[in-house]
Amino acid sequence: MKMKFQTPDRRAFAIFAPLALPVLVLVPALYFGAHRTPGVEQPALTPAASAMKVTGATFTDQDFARHVEQLKKKMRGRGFTVVVQRPFVVVGDGTPAAVRTQSETVRWAVDKLKQDFFTKDPAAILDVWLFKDEASYRRNARLLFNDDPDTPYGYYSPAHKALVMNISTGGGTLVHEIVHPFVEANFPEAPPWLNEGLGSLYEQSGERDGHIYGYTNWRLPGLQEAIKDGSVPPFKALTEMDANAFYNEDKGTNYGQARYLLYYLQEHDLLVRFYKEFYDRRKMIRAATRPYKRF
Repeated sequence: MKMKFQTPDRRAFAIFAPLALPVLVLVPALYFGAHRTPGVEQPALTPAASAMKVTGATFTDQDFARHVEQLKKKMRGRGFTVVVQRPFVVVGDGTPAAVRTQSETVRWAVDKLKQDFFTKDPAAILDVWLFKDEASYRRNARLLFNDDPDTPYGYYSPAHKALVMNISTGGGTLVHEIVHPFVEANFPEAPPWLNEGLGSLYEQSGERDGHIYGYTNWRLPGLQEAIKDGSVPPFKALTEMDANAFYNEDKGTNYGQARYLLYYLQEHDLLVRFYKEFYDRRKMIRAATRPYKRF
């Protein structure tokens, strides 16, 4: 897929300029300081990231063929096109040509995210539903999943093993939501600010030097206004938020702050290293605490 490039908005740098390079160490320290396990020594961050070697479920061609056959039976006569883009199956009610083109966004996002961040595919075959307009999106969300979406763009439903998209709004939310099942499979302990920050970073994305790259987007002006009126929480508060606080207490500002923290790391060539070292540190803590779980 040929990606369009654009000049980064330098206004975003002003938001996080005071952080400088120590953010690489400070943010994990804040998180693990707030989530410390008594009696377990906290591993130190290493200068270099590990290879993050993990293994996951592997689905065969036959597994995908059976899954596609079930979908085709379910949607027979309703004008849907089904395209396999591992580890997903794309299902859309646009023209066959449009669905095939849109499925290339899925392929591109999967390839680029796995190149830098993820080695493990989701534990199940997930469907990516691409509905051609808002009316189709809302009608089919109710019909297929008994959902009444609270967003006009799309969402990931782990319960239904589905990404549900109003593709007429563009591919940004699609790439955002693709991040979540990969985080779920590779880093289930990831705090919400990291999970949503990474997803939000790539809701407007392209390539730079052959790697996925997040551009500034519509979240920046709102974050700048929140900074001006003093409503943005300290980074310590952001990184200590549980899911309830992150998603229910000033949700918009939390998303924007998390996104532009990761954008700042990206612009200083620290994001991939940061993610992998954060992952390694959590992985070591999980291994260290496993023997004590029986108590």
